[in-house]
Amino acid sequence: MNKDKLTHEEIVTKVMEALESIRPFLNNDGGDIELVDVIDNRVMVKLQGNCSGCPMSFSTMKLGVENTIKQFVPSIKEVVSVD
Repeated sequence: MNKDKLTHEEIVTKVMEALESIRPFLNNDGGDIELVDVIDNRVMVKLQGNCSGCPMSFSTMKLGVENTIKQFVPSIKEVVSVD
């Protein structure tokens, strides 16, 4: 097995670590985030509270959440918000 390739469980763990690192910022605005799934290097999350439906949610998702997750797991292609 290639040591550079993470297992699915390792990817999920690192994604959760990334989400925990940004959760306080979302909580400060009355929001939160939930990991829904990781499939084919795509992370599905659900924004909650004030973050759900917020006009800035797209920016939060792409500039905040996606960039942070990609720092923790560079192989992630994108982060998608699901309902």
